Formats: sequence, structure tokens, C-alpha cells
Amino acid sequence: MTNDQDSGFTLLEVMIAMAIIAIALVAALGSQSQGVSLANEAKFTSTVVFLAQSKMAEIELKDPEDPISDDAGDFGEDFPGYRWEMGVSDPAFEGFEKVSDHIKKIDLSVYRAEGDRYQYRLSFCRFAPETK
Repeated sequence: MTNDQDSGFTLLEVMIAMAIIAIALVAALGSQSQGVSLANEAKFTSTVVFLAQSKMAEIELKDPEDPISDDAGDFGEDFPGYRWEMGVSDPAFEGFEKVSDHIKKIDLSVYRAEGDRYQYRLSFCRFAPETK
């Protein structure tokens, strides 16, 4: 003979099982969310590096005799939401004043939107030969 009271689960056993399932789901969803965030950051990083290098090459291809000045813009319809800013300054090299007159330091920033915490900054120098 079997006792009907011994069959099935008790309320305590069901509550413990539900708690274990809830903890597992929270951990799984948290790691999924973190994975999506990391994927978005990786996509941003690879895109802005490409865009910064592209802009840098565009600057390098300009005629060295054309003056370079501060500028800003976007990357058009191909990369909506991505913007760039360029600052130009004269670096000072002690003892090399004649060379310093022909070198421009260019600071290039590429970012996705105003106030976005992710930015890519690139600094490089460009030599402008003496014009005759």
C-alpha cells in the first residue's frame, strides 16, 4: 500500500526549485546583456579606427602648401551619426625653431554622438616644406 501523502512535491521543494531557476535566469540574462554591450563597443572601436585612419589619409593627401586649420564634420550617409573634429597647433621643439615653423600637430577626434562616452583620438604631425 502507498500513502497518498508521500506522492508529489512539497511547497518548500517547489519554492527552492523556483529560486534556483530564478538565480540561473538572472545570471544568464546578465551575461547576455554584457555580451551585447561588449559587441557594440567592439563594433564602435573597429569603425572609428577605420574612420580616423581614413580622415588622416585624406589630410596627408592634401597639398602641403595648402594651410591646415581647425575643422569638423561628419562622414556622410555611409556612417550616420559618426562625427570628427580636428585641431591644429604649432608644436614647439627647443633648439629646432627653424624646423618647428614647418611642422603642424594635428589632433583628430572621432566619436558617435554628442556626449557619447566613447571617443577615438589620434595625434600626428605633418611637415609642410618651405615654399619658394
